[in-house]
Amino acid sequence: MRMRLGCRLSFQLPAPTPMILLLNVHYSRASDLERPDLLVTEPAVAIEAYRDVFGNWCNRVAAPAGRFVVSTDGLIRDAGLSDPVEETAEQYPVERLPSDVLTFLLPSRYCESDLLSDFAWGRFGETALGWPRVRAICDYVNRHVRFGYEHSRATRTAVETLNEGIGVCRDYAHLAIAICRCLNIPARYCTGYVSDIGQPAPYPPMDFAAWMEVYLGGKWLVFDPRNNDIRFGRVLIARGRDAADVPLSHSFGHHDLKSFEVWIDKATKTDDLPQERR
Repeated sequence: MRMRLGCRLSFQLPAPTPMILLLNVHYSRASDLERPDLLVTEPAVAIEAYRDVFGNWCNRVAAPAGRFVVSTDGLIRDAGLSDPVEETAEQYPVERLPSDVLTFLLPSRYCESDLLSDFAWGRFGETALGWPRVRAICDYVNRHVRFGYEHSRATRTAVETLNEGIGVCRDYAHLAIAICRCLNIPARYCTGYVSDIGQPAPYPPMDFAAWMEVYLGGKWLVFDPRNNDIRFGRVLIARGRDAADVPLSHSFGHHDLKSFEVWIDKATKTDDLPQERR
């Protein structure tokens, strides 16, 4: 399966503003790109690319005052498989975990696992270890949180999501991650594309998505507490402890996001050449 993916974000800046942008497909999928999703800016500015501490591709720019547009547009090959299901994946005790996984057991900015421990053990302490326990956590979060873009708040934490029962995909992910960490299950935050391939129409406007990866059976496995169903065409952009590590855009100054467009669709022959989307 071939997919066309990309985005276009338009900002209004009152003054020259340094920015960091995480909008490119993760390096682990680089070999699948038929046309790289290179970052383009309007007006054109110098772009410095670097890897952060988690290995994510980042782009650093000095955006001028006024209207500033960033966009990507790429073609990627995908096996067309759903997220893997491994119902026998076991949970390792902490002493058997690799050292580089331990950081994903600790509290972080949006995942206050230190404050949720009593709740997590009280609600999930009797569930079977491993895959069944993570599945139970995702089922709970999916039922407990009511989705709506009108509920979006950039500063909402896992504890606030639990108490308020509302949020967007990042809030679902943060709450599920925090509960997993309470139960000694390493979990990390992911952002990227999730296509509507295989889903019934009508389709809502496309957006970037957030999900989590959980360390079970000696590897990282995808869980998506927001959608909580079988999904195809998932493409990672970045991963970290929570959304504070992997914002799609971070500006060192005031900015207004004027427009936001995301796409990921099955590619057609006409997609072999870049097309401008406005």
